[in-house]
Amino acid sequence: MTAALAIDNLSVVYDHFHALKDVDIEVSTGESFGLVGESGSGKSTLLRAVAGLAPVSGGSISIHEEPLVGSRRSKAFYRRVQMVFQDPYGSLHPRQTVDRLLLEPLAIHGIADGERRISRALDEVGLGNGFRFRYPHQLSGGQRQRVAIARALIVEPSILLLDEPTSALDASVQAEVLNLLEQIRSERNLTFVMVSHDLGVITHMCERLAVMRNGAVVERLSSENLAKGALSEEYTRNLMLASKGFVRRGAPAETVS
Repeated sequence: MTAALAIDNLSVVYDHFHALKDVDIEVSTGESFGLVGESGSGKSTLLRAVAGLAPVSGGSISIHEEPLVGSRRSKAFYRRVQMVFQDPYGSLHPRQTVDRLLLEPLAIHGIADGERRISRALDEVGLGNGFRFRYPHQLSGGQRQRVAIARALIVEPSILLLDEPTSALDASVQAEVLNLLEQIRSERNLTFVMVSHDLGVITHMCERLAVMRNGAVVERLSSENLAKGALSEEYTRNLMLASKGFVRRGAPAETVS
């Protein structure tokens, strides 16, 4: 299977601070890949470097075997790669309705048939047209994150970068959004790269993962081996022990929240 995302010896430096140090990662098309580590380990910086939001100091990034040059990203890149951020309220413009938030990426990319696409996107994330003319402050946290996911999906990308997409949500709502993401990935054959501090979330959502510490990858393993405790690094073992409720279990049935 071809690589949807290939990262080779990637480095990111801010004012002599090495946020990423020679990171190598390869994610297959249609795979869900996890990045875990404590705060400041570099996992979110890695996603931001792929998205063109962090300066690349060395190494290379390729999307479907096409190299990305520098930190600038083209419109074509953002048709293929979209990012969902941790804070659903902070990532949505407070003075724009849901309708306007979903129209904007279509206008940027010159995509027609906006009416049909907006209806489809809202239905796909379990909201429906009744939410089109609401503002972000009129939505719950789970509903806002569903809108953020709909905005990412509306341009029909092949890769989603998910930066702690449920950590700001209550536990019950978190399970609903994770179920939603899993369903969408299956239906669209999407590739996910997911950052989370919660190892339970990663084992539920991802086939493989990389463990990061101080800007470097210290261990690569399958989620099955993580769940079994078949680990080679003490650091990973400590992360597992520190992760609250580290139990692999099915998320509850989805409801709109």
